[in-house]
Amino acid sequence: MTIKEVAQLAGVSPAAVSRYINGGSISEEKRERVRKAIEETGYRPNPLAQTMRTGRINQVGIIVPRIYSDSVSQITAGASRKLFERNFMTVLGCTDHNTETELRYLESMQENQVSGIILMGTVFDGRIEDAIRRCRVPVVITGQDIEGFPCICHDDFHAVKDLTTLLIARGRQKIVMISAPEEDIAAGRNRRCGAEAALREAGLDIPLPIETSTFEAKGGKTAMQNLLARHPDLDAVVCATDTMAMGALCALREAGRNVPGDVSIVGVGDSWVDNVSIPGLTTAHFFFRQCGEEAARLLLELIDEGKDAGRVRQTRLQYMIVERGSV
Repeated sequence: MTIKEVAQLAGVSPAAVSRYINGGSISEEKRERVRKAIEETGYRPNPLAQTMRTGRINQVGIIVPRIYSDSVSQITAGASRKLFERNFMTVLGCTDHNTETELRYLESMQENQVSGIILMGTVFDGRIEDAIRRCRVPVVITGQDIEGFPCICHDDFHAVKDLTTLLIARGRQKIVMISAPEEDIAAGRNRRCGAEAALREAGLDIPLPIETSTFEAKGGKTAMQNLLARHPDLDAVVCATDTMAMGALCALREAGRNVPGDVSIVGVGDSWVDNVSIPGLTTAHFFFRQCGEEAARLLLELIDEGKDAGRVRQTRLQYMIVERGSV
């Protein structure tokens, strides 16, 4: 079976079949006809010949900060599904929040001739930004809004501002926060600033008492214990992530505090565990799967147009406040 025979069966040109196989631009109507013809015939292109012809393989690298994360898994699933529709496979690299590992993945994925990279951003220093600028393939960033780079991000500031305003509306006055590291602009600085903005608008005390946590539940528990020691009269906790909030709930329970009777608590992300925790966690729902899909869609456009097409698109997704029993 050859490309020419597949083209005849699909009623398209061999060039259209080639563009479909290599991730090029093709109308949806022709794409579906080619897909059905390939499915019927079982045609498979020669990977070596394909790489020699295009200078790349139909693979996209996805670089993530950690594997054991509901948000990471949803973003990866959304991106992978959209890429698979265009016959792109994914290669996953986990950095464990290590900048050196992130830099190595950016380079090694290019050396292995990926067509593009999706980078789930956390901490961006000058080295990361320089490395992305030097990339020979398109790179799309998720989770951070970095000026001058293609990004798909969330409205972290307003999501946490709305959550904090909800706590204030429920009569909470002594609010504290378990925050992500400030170096993480989205989860750290922007979410903290959102909480502080709500307090200022309500005329409550600033600065906001803060304990910085790692992204694990264990970190949230330790941070909550520290806040209880420093502010035993606290009546509400804003957590930068749902995972931190789960750890904080455990610490509050061990300290004999009733949630939401004595203390209200909110998180960010709307993880699956929020529905099964006792009480259920009030949170900001972020559209992580859509984030992955939009990142893949944007990356495919950049692959089609060429890395240096000169167009930078930055998209900020919406959110929803989901009220459960923790407030």
